[in-house]
Amino acid sequence: MMGVQENVDLHYWITRGLARRLGVDLIEAVHCEILTRADLAEMLGRCRQCSSVQGCLAYLAENPDRAPTPPDWCRNATLLSELSALH
Repeated sequence: MMGVQENVDLHYWITRGLARRLGVDLIEAVHCEILTRADLAEMLGRCRQCSSVQGCLAYLAENPDRAPTPPDWCRNATLLSELSALH
């Protein structure tokens, strides 16, 4: 069974990976005050509540460099799309 920290790490990497596919650097967005740390924590919380981990891992593998949009099921899709539009 996956431990709590591993679970957080997995969802951090999924969220970060989806953002990067859309041209968004989440850490840079926090540094530039586009996102707050609380916003980032909420994104990770939404990701952790999602049951589509395998779908996201497949999506990331199928889109290794860029993707036009986040997957339809992503609980952060709206925010990621908004952040992507800023670039």
